[in-house]
Amino acid sequence: MYYAVIMAGGSGTRLWPLSRQRRPKQALKLIGQRTMFQYAVDRIAPIFPPERILVVTRGEHAALLMEQVPELLPENFIVEPEGRGTAPAIGLAAIHLHGKDAAALMAVLTADHYITDAEGFRQVLVIAAQVAEAGHLVTLGIKPTSPSTGFGYIHHGVDLGTIDGLPTFQVERFVEKPDFETATQMMESGDYSWNSGMFIWRVDRILAEFERQLPEFYNQLTEVAATLRQPAYEATLKRVWPKVTKQTIDYGVMEGAADVAVIPVSIGWTDVGSWGSLLTLLPADRDGNILIGPHIGINTRDTLVFGDKRLIATIGVQGLVIIDTEDALLVCPKEQEQEVRAMVDQLKQAGLSQWL
Repeated sequence: MYYAVIMAGGSGTRLWPLSRQRRPKQALKLIGQRTMFQYAVDRIAPIFPPERILVVTRGEHAALLMEQVPELLPENFIVEPEGRGTAPAIGLAAIHLHGKDAAALMAVLTADHYITDAEGFRQVLVIAAQVAEAGHLVTLGIKPTSPSTGFGYIHHGVDLGTIDGLPTFQVERFVEKPDFETATQMMESGDYSWNSGMFIWRVDRILAEFERQLPEFYNQLTEVAATLRQPAYEATLKRVWPKVTKQTIDYGVMEGAADVAVIPVSIGWTDVGSWGSLLTLLPADRDGNILIGPHIGINTRDTLVFGDKRLIATIGVQGLVIIDTEDALLVCPKEQEQEVRAMVDQLKQAGLSQWL
């Protein structure tokens, strides 16, 4: 059986001050009238019924997400006691799925991507399942539209053939975020995709890779798996999880995995990770402004204004990001919006948790 696992445990620090610990970005309406999490469920619902959609999140977020999509089964929300990175989150989902169906196929998706071609995305997931059934660990690559330095890249290797018009390649290597010159060369070669962070595989195959490459973590997973659907599960998970080493699935597993395949796709994909990503998604007015919420401006150009209550008035400004919330206001040049994460780190170091 084919299952979807939606990763929804992130905190969205680069979207501060709108995204907070108590209400992270996946629970926000950043684009249109649906939250990022609702969009994530909406676009896969035609091929994954509610009972085959699992969600990995943190305890403080689970109730909020359940409320947003009540058709999902409460027991399909897998709650991490604390975030330990994408590899442990995926491993935890894998043992839950293995306990349901040892032959399960697992699509690892995220709650913070925006995809304009939902139908095309669903077709890709169906094709990827065929490739995964053959034993490949499949990753979805995004055909680059610019020489971005903000994404990792996947180098295409041996041609594995075409399925319903989509070429599939063996992964030659994963490349960390490059400089601009290297990114330009990779894009022009046509042999690279952006790393989307979405994967499709048989659950037994990914568990075998955990056992081979992260044996200590695999033993911890085995300890937790032994208590699934038993009263001791919660206590075991809370005891074991803080000891788990933080690790990403890319560094911990994929870079050293055997038999990895990539399917390069064009599905209108955007990783909504920062205010800059919204600049590419939301419609601008004739002056290049993106205005969400009450605003009045004079000589205002190329500016993102995001608020929902107070009137924001701007005079003679250009190229700014202005984000207004009930208790915090962010103002920064567009070209420095990536520094928002550093601002959040500064708040943490100063002990100002009331604004996190």
